[in-house]
Amino acid sequence: MHRLREAVGNYYSDKLKRHGAAPRGVDWSSTASQFLRFAQLVKICDFDRPFSLNDFGGGYGALLAYLADRHASAEVAYRGIDIVPSMIEAARHRWRQVPRAEFTVGSGCGRVADYSIASGVFNVRLGWPLAAWDAYVESILSELHASSRIGFGVNFMSPLADEAAGENLYRAEPERWAGFCRDRLGCQVERIAGYGLPEFTLLVRRRG
Repeated sequence: MHRLREAVGNYYSDKLKRHGAAPRGVDWSSTASQFLRFAQLVKICDFDRPFSLNDFGGGYGALLAYLADRHASAEVAYRGIDIVPSMIEAARHRWRQVPRAEFTVGSGCGRVADYSIASGVFNVRLGWPLAAWDAYVESILSELHASSRIGFGVNFMSPLADEAAGENLYRAEPERWAGFCRDRLGCQVERIAGYGLPEFTLLVRRRG
């Protein structure tokens, strides 16, 4: 698992060097597509009251820009986590004047928050065997569950009938991971799809 994380970290470190703290620097095509994904993921959150949030694999903190734009009055204690030190350095610089935001380097959330989200962290497989990648996904979903009092949101690329994912991308059937969160983690799972991107979002809530 260490070697896999190292490979993922190197991939995104290179993206940041090439494109800077911008959507392409975290392998997204545009701010619009980032915001569309965030809009699905934060449906796990109750914006009518203050809450704490882990942004796992949060890169340079693009979610904070979304929250400022769409939920400016929300009281969110934000923690961004990324395995790439240069991402965290960029995030700390970009958001240094936001008092309720903190950033840390790591492969785990490092604290329990009300909610956690992870956007796009499963997509780039980089040629690793499926069994190894599935174990990687399981470890992250388990970490998000353990680090979330109320629930968490994640997204996956959907299978395409006319295009194979190949060895560099990871696509999954929704039930593969909805079932894991429901049966192995004991959670309630809501699936969101049809929002204009070839992917789906899982909102995973603790029962009770």
